[in-house]
Amino acid sequence: MAQLPVYFFSSTSNLIRRFARNLHDSDGRPVRDLSERTVRASEAPGPWVLLTPSYKAGNDAHATLPAAVRAFLRSPANRRRLVGIIGSGNRNFGDHYQAAARELARASGRPVVFEFELAGTPEDVLECARVLAAFDARFGSDPTAQHP
Repeated sequence: MAQLPVYFFSSTSNLIRRFARNLHDSDGRPVRDLSERTVRASEAPGPWVLLTPSYKAGNDAHATLPAAVRAFLRSPANRRRLVGIIGSGNRNFGDHYQAAARELARASGRPVVFEFELAGTPEDVLECARVLAAFDARFGSDPTAQHP
């Protein structure tokens, strides 16, 4: 069965990149880095999952997705093929913890399938891999499947 790719963005802190690499190392899952221009300009060939941080940009009105994630989601095909969202955040953000993932879920109708703090723990990686395996079973057998 095909594994759904995880497209991710990581800032210079590399916390998300570490989680994505650990996820790949745990089960061979394909991960794609949205900080790379060629990845950002591409279209996902089938169902995919987004891994995104939340940033609090200075005030309550600016809990936003990173620009690289917004750029990738400008493609109608990428929006249509998105099947789930993984969120990372910092609990120090209070009410803004996981805000980007949750706001995108509300706007897109796609579920937040997993949340973790900062770079996550080894247990978080294993649990996320387990959750994604269920998505693989649901969407991975048909590379043209899209979220209804």
